[in-house]
Amino acid sequence: LVSTGLFAQGERHRKIKALKTAYITEQLNLSSAEAEKFWPVYNDFDAKMTTLRKEERRDIFEKIRTGMDTMSDEEANLLLDKVIAFKTSELEYNTEMVQELRKVLSPKKIIKLKKVEEDFKRRLLEKFRERKNHRE
Repeated sequence: LVSTGLFAQGERHRKIKALKTAYITEQLNLSSAEAEKFWPVYNDFDAKMTTLRKEERRDIFEKIRTGMDTMSDEEANLLLDKVIAFKTSELEYNTEMVQELRKVLSPKKIIKLKKVEEDFKRRLLEKFRERKNHRE
C-alpha cells in the first residue's frame, strides 16, 4: 500500500509538472529555440528550489511545529539564522536563474514568468479545492 501511494504521488507530481511546462510554454509564447534553452535553466532552478524547500520543511517548520513551546532563546536564534540562510539561498538561486535567462529570453518574458508561475499555482489550488468540495 505504501509503495502504491508513493507511486500515485509520483505520478501526480509528473502530471502537474507536465501541465506546468505546457502552461508556461504557452503563456510565455516560447518559440522552439527559446524553449530549448529556457527549460534546462528553469528545471535546474526548480530542482534547487525543491531541495531547498524540503530542507526548510525539515529543518525549520518541523521544529516550529513540534518544539515551539519548549524552544530556548538560543535555539530560536539558531532557527532564525537558518531562516535567513534559506531566504538568502532562495535569492541567490533566483538571481542565478534571471542571469541565465537573460541570455535566452527578453526581459519582459522573464518578468512575465513570475506572474505565470503564480497564475498556475492559483489555478492548481482552485482545482484541488473543487475536487475536495465534490468529494464532500
